Amino acid sequence: MGALKVTVRTATAAAALAVTALTPAAYAAAADGRGVSVAPSSPAPGTDVTVRVGGCASRTAVAVSEAFVADARLTGADGTLVGETRVRTTAAPGAHPVRVTCGDVRVDGTVQVAAASAAQGAGASPAASPVAPVAAGGGGTAQITVADARIEGPGAAQAVTGLVLAGVAATAVVLRSARRHREAD
Repeated sequence: MGALKVTVRTATAAAALAVTALTPAAYAAAADGRGVSVAPSSPAPGTDVTVRVGGCASRTAVAVSEAFVADARLTGADGTLVGETRVRTTAAPGAHPVRVTCGDVRVDGTVQVAAASAAQGAGASPAASPVAPVAAGGGGTAQITVADARIEGPGAAQAVTGLVLAGVAATAVVLRSARRHREAD
């Protein structure tokens, strides 16, 4: 099973590298080498994108845009940081600002979102998995569960049934112990 994981991960990394290398990137570089690029350069809503920033001295950064489902966490070395995120399915076509904060430095760029119908082919299908962060911790339902438990707690009938069963069990233990004690004599 370990070899299968390595094979799948290697294939995924190779595919990501090929897509990144073969996709044109929108790159805005300043005179000091700082710049933000987004690949593909004109993603459709719901598309996964790779965000790259150059000229950052820190090893981590965060790329923020209203067009993104979630902030992109960028990591890397030697001044180039890379991360992935997804374009919101509700993102309007057009240019959206991208702000990358690495350390005390702020680098600005843009992502040009394409129209949904232009980027999606005739055979396009909805995403197989959620395209937005999913609150899957159950934290939102915890308050409802607690409220229901207070309202529908055990009533008198359940308490009486429990006490009767406990009494029957205690009586059975006493009778069995007494019979064993008589047989031993």
